[in-house]
Amino acid sequence: MSARKPLMAGNWKMFKTPAQTAEFFEKFLPLVSASTHADVLICPPFVDLAAAVSAAAGSNVAVGAQNCFWETKEGAFTGEVSAPMIKAAGCSAVIIGHSERRQFFGETDATVLKRTQAALASGLLPVVCVGERLEERESGKTEDVLRTQFTDGIAPLSADDFAKIVIAYEPVWAIGTGKVATPEMAADAHRCLRSLVEAKYGKDAAQAVRILYGGSVKPDNVKGLMAQVDIDGSLVGGASLDPVGFASIVNF
Repeated sequence: MSARKPLMAGNWKMFKTPAQTAEFFEKFLPLVSASTHADVLICPPFVDLAAAVSAAAGSNVAVGAQNCFWETKEGAFTGEVSAPMIKAAGCSAVIIGHSERRQFFGETDATVLKRTQAALASGLLPVVCVGERLEERESGKTEDVLRTQFTDGIAPLSADDFAKIVIAYEPVWAIGTGKVATPEMAADAHRCLRSLVEAKYGKDAAQAVRILYGGSVKPDNVKGLMAQVDIDGSLVGGASLDPVGFASIVNF
């Protein structure tokens, strides 16, 4: 039996105002207050962080951001938010390298690494996303893509730093499309990632690292995914916006 504690994380993307955030937590917290089997994380937009941190105070739910800039010192970077600011706002985690950041905002494996290092330097838990696009999956390149993203975006971390991150496998073709990788497909990708970790950081690190699955996770498919030995939790998009639905995912 794995000693890895599952992490059930919600990525709200560009949804909800501060008032809607407070409303969500009011309904959500009582539904997960007894959930000790998993760590629970909500990552709202930047403008909602203060409301989320305030609402989650004293609960078992952590709050994270959806991105951070790689410069850790204050400076002339209009529109950016640094890891120290996110930490000071009361967050404990940050999503790095989500496929939407890669697709729309020029994120690369090199910038994923820089952001991860900045997050670690500020004491945040980086949830580092990897995953292949549909054409890469269809041409049999899934493992090649994961290897490149791991080698360039994660493997330069020291062993000590690597021990402080979470990896999220998100097949890009399954995000928000309603398509979901079968539990077996997801497990294959997770096994591939764990073997890459073992080759770079050793067996203990491979056994310890939590690898989440993301991509159209819903209350009705979470059980099958979580039954896979190499899947250590979920990074949930759309289904995390509803307090009842996300609570049922947390309480799989």
